[in-house]
Amino acid sequence: MALLIDRPARELLDAIAAPTAAPGGGATAALAGALGASLVLMVASLPKTRTGSAEERDALDAVARAVGPLRDRLAALVDEDTAAYDSVVQAYRLPKGTDAEKQRRQDAVQAGLRRSTDVPLEVMRLSEASGQQAIVAARSGNPAAASDLGVGLEMLHTASAGAALNVKANLGQIRDGDYAAYASAEMRRLESALDRAFGHAREALG
Repeated sequence: MALLIDRPARELLDAIAAPTAAPGGGATAALAGALGASLVLMVASLPKTRTGSAEERDALDAVARAVGPLRDRLAALVDEDTAAYDSVVQAYRLPKGTDAEKQRRQDAVQAGLRRSTDVPLEVMRLSEASGQQAIVAARSGNPAAASDLGVGLEMLHTASAGAALNVKANLGQIRDGDYAAYASAEMRRLESALDRAFGHAREALG
């Protein structure tokens, strides 16, 4: 079966709209991040800069080099989030007739939940990193593309906020207290970092 991210846009939308749990909000958050990063990349790749200076061109070229891999990784997370959710579903289907089976099932469920938390945390990290690059694009990019970059920022913000919802949904089910504390703290740190980057970029856009 083809990867979700490799399907035609209409098929991907239909897969998300289908009455199944996955792909769902997590995959959609990753997709939003990939779209946002794509718009940052577009603005950085435009031939015209803010004032036409060589320094701006160099800055935008550096943004393009940095944000391209971020976009590609966010796109890959569309499928990784779906696979992570599926691993939890499969874990819950494991037999639980004996104590040994119950333990294996519990371990598999917890591993799936951690995986399902790691993926949205990565979406948040990549969205924040893309937001940092958007600051440079906003300061050096073509002013005519300000609305495009603004949409990109909104998509990155939505990606991070959506991913955070998935992290929160999983935290109450994770039994490893140290990991849960780490994930919660990392989520809050990334939320704050993206808010700061978003504010700086919006300020630069005017």
